[in-house]
Amino acid sequence: MVRIRVLVVDDHRIFAESLAAALAAEPDVDVSAAGSGPAALRCMDRAAAEGRRFDVLLVDADLGAALHGPRPATAVPDTAPGQDSLVDGISLVAGVRSGQPTVRTVVLAEKDDPRRAALALQAGASGWVAKDCSLSRLLTVIRGVLRDETHLPPALLTSVLRELTAARKHRTDSERLVESLTPREREVLRCMVAGLGRKAVAERLFLSPHTVRTHMQNVLGKLGVHSTLAAVALARRAGVGPADLEAAS
Repeated sequence: MVRIRVLVVDDHRIFAESLAAALAAEPDVDVSAAGSGPAALRCMDRAAAEGRRFDVLLVDADLGAALHGPRPATAVPDTAPGQDSLVDGISLVAGVRSGQPTVRTVVLAEKDDPRRAALALQAGASGWVAKDCSLSRLLTVIRGVLRDETHLPPALLTSVLRELTAARKHRTDSERLVESLTPREREVLRCMVAGLGRKAVAERLFLSPHTVRTHMQNVLGKLGVHSTLAAVALARRAGVGPADLEAAS
């Protein structure tokens, strides 16, 4: 019998242990539990090193909220943060997609939220399931995502598709604006995304602070924004990554 290796990731211990126990009663399921994003990644790394990778992660949508407060889901993380910085469920999904792309992730949510469900799918999740669904429904989802199916509650489908369509259009508009920049202005923008100030950008690109100021003003003007923060947000939507600071050091 081919066994499905499942990892439950939830910082509510009673829920995690209860769900793990219920899943373990299935003859074809091996299940473990982790109480945080970093703990889940350590568990996954350990399993991979031992040649027994997990197949499916069940991730709490509100992971970390009990300790750190809810984090507003406004964008999919562009890169996977380090293990110690992973807190919320969507960041964990993105980290798993980056580090172990063959693992399927399913987000377990207390309530329907089309925006967050869309962000979870964009981050790489294969499903969004209510925590109060039946065990048989959850098992159907687990087995389905292993067949490359995507699972959403029917009541969320239309709203999530609308969110994904809007996000795609927003990204396309942002990409078009970024394409209007000169190569030097794109370099400056990547430095801005990396969090560098004017003086640091000048040192990195061997330019005068005055020239960098002019480039930054041109970037803001072409992108149609009025602040560095807004320019960075638009750049991230367009898929612009930060400048590689290590390469310059």
